[in-house]
Amino acid sequence: MHTDNGIQASRLDVTWRKSNRSNPNGNCVELAGLPDGGVAVRNSRHPSGPALIYTPAEMAAFVQGAKDGDFDDLLAASE
Repeated sequence: MHTDNGIQASRLDVTWRKSNRSNPNGNCVELAGLPDGGVAVRNSRHPSGPALIYTPAEMAAFVQGAKDGDFDDLLAASE
C-alpha cells in the first residue's frame, strides 16, 4: 500500500498507540508503525482525520531532538 502525507488515518490498516503519559481527555497524538518501516502520526481527537507519514530517519531525528530538549521552549508557552 502506498501512503501519502495527509492520507485519511482510517484508511490505514495499522494499530495506533499513544504514550502512557497521554492526557486522560484524549488530547494527544497517536503513532502507528507501517510495513515499510515508516511511522504514521495522527491527532487522537480526530482519529479519522489526516495522518502524517514519516520515514524511520525522520522519526529518529525527532525523538532524539525531543530527548535533547530541542522543543522544550514550545511547551513553555502552553503550560
